Amino acid sequence: MPTFVYMTRCDGCGYCVDICPSDIMHIDKTYRRAYNIEPNMCWECYSCVKACPQHAIDCRGYADFAPMGHSVRALREEEKGTISWKIKFRDGEEKDFVSPIRTTPWGSIPPPTDYAAPSADAMKSQELAHEPDALNVDALPAMPPERFKEGLL
Repeated sequence: MPTFVYMTRCDGCGYCVDICPSDIMHIDKTYRRAYNIEPNMCWECYSCVKACPQHAIDCRGYADFAPMGHSVRALREEEKGTISWKIKFRDGEEKDFVSPIRTTPWGSIPPPTDYAAPSADAMKSQELAHEPDALNVDALPAMPPERFKEGLL
């Protein structure tokens, strides 16, 4: 199910708008609050839930971990470097899940325009641009091109 915004908690910071990969989180021009303009197009990646510093965005959990009649709360705890998911079941039982989150400050990652353009050889490579350097490794394992037509064993 798609995410939704509690308007009373939202302060209109726009972090959810900046991070939404499907560009469906917008800020209402009148009320300066975020809202999902196209809920049925939501990828359910929960990036907006994790990014919201006001804990104003909520979601419904999938039936595989939270059956019908539940509520799910996500809590971003930057000082701990985690995001916690609290699931409350109809019978009152609660379960907590904790996952690490990125702890670098907003805007600290250089944009793609700050990197040099890839060389012609890099364009023929299986690696993504700047991948070994960004991962702090010498090289990534790759299948040699002559094995492409052999098929996988």
